[in-house]
Amino acid sequence: MTAGEIRAEVLAALGDIAPEADLASLRAEVGFREQLDVDSMDLLNFVVALHERLGVDIPEADYPKLSTLDRCVEYLAARTAAGREAGGA
Repeated sequence: MTAGEIRAEVLAALGDIAPEADLASLRAEVGFREQLDVDSMDLLNFVVALHERLGVDIPEADYPKLSTLDRCVEYLAARTAAGREAGGA
């Protein structure tokens, strides 16, 4: 999965939890909480959506690594690559 594909999945998951948000103007380096006015329950739903969309297990300790679009893509790219390597693909 490419970084662009992961980015698209992250944006789709954000659209699910914040349907009123203008995702086209989302600044990739600024925190979701600051830009989208999401609460902790929204963030939990976001993590669940990412798991369902990408098949990546995200430990609670790693939730802070999902604070911005850039950090999400970086983290998920590493996790999906690690999953492929562990699976032998």
